[in-house]
Amino acid sequence: MVTEETLVHQLQQKESLSEAFEVLVNTYKTQLYWHIRQIVMNHDDADDVLQNTFIKVYRNIDGFKGESKLYSWMYRIATNEALSFLKKKARRSGLTDGELQEQIVQNLEADVYFEGDEIQLKLQQALATLPEKQKLVFNMKYFQEMKYEEISEILDTSVGGLKASYHLAVKKIEAFLKTD
Repeated sequence: MVTEETLVHQLQQKESLSEAFEVLVNTYKTQLYWHIRQIVMNHDDADDVLQNTFIKVYRNIDGFKGESKLYSWMYRIATNEALSFLKKKARRSGLTDGELQEQIVQNLEADVYFEGDEIQLKLQQALATLPEKQKLVFNMKYFQEMKYEEISEILDTSVGGLKASYHLAVKKIEAFLKTD
């Protein structure tokens, strides 16, 4: 396994870019897919956003300065791509962000790639009611088991702010689940 530092160096060299990019994709595609999938909730949309994420990474790798981990930088790109995708999808459909979230959750039951049971569907419905930042923090902490420090790097927010967002998200989810 090549170190992140070596991989970045290889990615920034024309002669090793192609091979290094293949290593990068193979190393991170699954993690990034599930991160994106938690945001967009649809397999096909997640695949599209993942592809756009890797295109952006490829085009902008020369601008990566190493001020954060490569992993964090790519997660930030993936997060922004997923959020932008949802905003565009809502605009194209003539829906508000909240209405789009409701529609996405309703479509989960028909999604052949959604393997969740009734409880997981209920959790997704609860997540759909959260503000964007709380939803992101909850997904990264709960589903992806990231440390607050990693989330802080990705979302460019203080650890204290993230802890507060996570706490509020948990309380809102608990309240939502108790209403049924």
